[in-house]
Amino acid sequence: MQEVNSYYAHSAGPQAAFASLLGDQRADICIVGAGYTGLSSALYLAERGYSVIVLEAESVGFGASGRNGGHVGIGQRQDQYYLEKQFGDEVARGLWDMGLEAVDTVEQLIQKHGIHCDLKRGILHLAHRSKYCRELEDEVDHLRDHYQFEQMEYVDAGALPNFLDSQAYYGAQWDKASLHLHPLKYAQGLGKAAAEAGVTICEQSKVLSYSEGDSIVVRTANGSVTASELVLACNGYIEKLEPRINGYIMPINNFILATEPLSNDLAQSVSARDTAMQDTRFVINYWKLSADNRLIFGGGENYRRGFPRDIKAFVRRYMLQIYPQLEGTAIDYGWGGTLAITLNRMPHFGRIGDNIWHLQGYSGHGVPTATLAGKLIAEAISGKLERFDLLSSLPTRKFPGGTLLRWPGMVAGMLYFALRDRI
Repeated sequence: MQEVNSYYAHSAGPQAAFASLLGDQRADICIVGAGYTGLSSALYLAERGYSVIVLEAESVGFGASGRNGGHVGIGQRQDQYYLEKQFGDEVARGLWDMGLEAVDTVEQLIQKHGIHCDLKRGILHLAHRSKYCRELEDEVDHLRDHYQFEQMEYVDAGALPNFLDSQAYYGAQWDKASLHLHPLKYAQGLGKAAAEAGVTICEQSKVLSYSEGDSIVVRTANGSVTASELVLACNGYIEKLEPRINGYIMPINNFILATEPLSNDLAQSVSARDTAMQDTRFVINYWKLSADNRLIFGGGENYRRGFPRDIKAFVRRYMLQIYPQLEGTAIDYGWGGTLAITLNRMPHFGRIGDNIWHLQGYSGHGVPTATLAGKLIAEAISGKLERFDLLSSLPTRKFPGGTLLRWPGMVAGMLYFALRDRI
């Protein structure tokens, strides 16, 4: 098993391991991947009476689900202006409603299953250039006037010290409806709830291949699962398992650090109201305080297979641009993870044939969207396809050049926008 030197892994505490797949098994549904998508899907399907087996190459929450910033934001990865222009008002409204439901779904699952994951409320979206302040303020008005959304307000420069002690920003949106949490504890809580609902979870069970047909046979090194339906919930870790869909996503690496526990004065200067925060950069910085007053700060990314040699130093320079008062603060943890983005930053849902389902490409908005995906796949497999079809019908394109040539063009584009952030 691979080790992840993250604050989340060290603070989650010991968890009961699930046995690996041995021998030939049968289930109504086989799910590949034990992140938010796979676990939520398994839980909702089991509650509908299906027998479910989840196959995970590593352990529950090992991938992006256990390593991310823990932000649970409303809406979609794209804003409502984009959705209205691209898809029309009716579809945009449906996507907005789903975005709100996604956050509510996370909170409902936490409450229903007693998941202790340091749940807190509120995200501050900060303008790193003064020119973005008007856009943030206009969006607050637009959401209030067109979507009757009253849980967001604009914060001008004069009021920012009520939230953080930093000279890096010019204004912000205060989103009171969004949440933030300990992502690995949340994933492990979903795994426990799914197991209690009757789901069989198999860790250390990497899927090597599967055969298609009315019955699908999914094979690992030490066994197989025969099922009527297959759900691919691998996201950035799908690699070569399903070439028909992996060209629609680009795996990228993002990096996070955790400081030593901060004094109360320093914690107050970082986040006076204990909200999560993120900024308007294309390659965003995002951060929050942990339950024990550490700063969990994400900044920087790369587009190759390897991680920086010194992740702590790599991310620390972004942190100090915002909080120079943390110059003398020790960095206890630094880690990275792989997520998947799509060209239009909207999730890529769909079907291969009649009984292979895929859900991927959350583009940094995975905690709520992947959780809701489980509810949608359970509806769809049960015969109620409308909401799954709304997302699967959104226009999507493969990255130019397919999986072999997508990297150079994508890297060039991402580096351009990262440079623009600094100009």
